[in-house]
Parts: sequence; structure tokens; C-alpha cells
Amino acid sequence: MRIISGQYKGRRIVAPKKLPVRPTTDMAKESLFNILNNHYYFDELAVLDLFSGTGNISYEFASRGTEQITAVDSHYACIKFITETSDEFEMNINTIKSDVYKFLELSQQKFDVIFADPPYDFSTEQFATIAELVFKNELLHSDGFLIIEHSKHTDISDVDHFSFSKSYGGSVFSFFE
Repeated sequence: MRIISGQYKGRRIVAPKKLPVRPTTDMAKESLFNILNNHYYFDELAVLDLFSGTGNISYEFASRGTEQITAVDSHYACIKFITETSDEFEMNINTIKSDVYKFLELSQQKFDVIFADPPYDFSTEQFATIAELVFKNELLHSDGFLIIEHSKHTDISDVDHFSFSKSYGGSVFSFFE
């Protein structure tokens, strides 16, 4: 994977093969950040990266100047990799090893962007629970987005607070506000 823009543009990051991840493709990531670029100044954001995996999305935000980034994943090796990589690049990424649902239940912090990239084989109910917890616990600022990445074979447009979606190959980003 590579960082597409910002201070670390073009830098390649090679994740260990043993991580249980499916990183967002460069094409999809570039399209996502083009959308976000029209809504936000990255250096002013508080970002929550759920099911963060390799940290691909967190690194992209950090490279663009975001300093308040929290990456949450339940897999120890993923969190360790993100911590080591962010230290190497001197990025300010706060890593938390936790079940995402438990984290969403307990968090008191508000975010401008919450990005969730759960396993594509999640049920519609599992995807909906992410949105439900974010909005029930008021974790987004009023002009914030929850973005859930999922397979093109999954439709979550009936979930409360759904706004729009964008498809890129086999991936879809569903936006909630």
C-alpha cells in the first residue's frame, strides 16, 4: 500500500502477510479522500479509524496533516504494526486494542470523521449496529461523517442516518450523517 497525498506522498508501507486484513485499494482511497477534501480541512479534524487493520486510512489522514487520529482494532498484531509504523513516520496516531462495539459503547469523545472498514462478510445487522452506536452515543460532531466501507454485494442504504454511497470496483463507501 502507498500513501497517496500529503507529507508522506508516495511512501510505500509493507504490512506483514500474517495480518488478517483487506486494505482499502489505492483507487478507492484516493476517491474517498477527494470527497473528504471538499468538506474538510484535514489539520482541523478528529478522526476515528475503526477496524483499522494495517492503518492504511489513518496514515493517509496523518500525511495530510490530521493530528487527532484514533485507530481501533481487536487484533494485537494490527495495533502493534500501526504503532510501530506511526512511530517510524512520527505520526500522531493513538492506537487502541479493543472490540470496536465495546469501544463505541464506552467512548466519550466526538469525532469529525469516523471511518469503519469491518470484514466484508458482516451481516447487515452488524453494519447497522456500528451506525446505531455512533449516533446513539453522539460520537460525531454535527457536520461529521460516519463512513462504512463494505462490499458492493451489501446494501445498507436502509440504515438510519444513511446519506449517500459511492462505489469503486468491488468496494462501496456508505456515508452517514
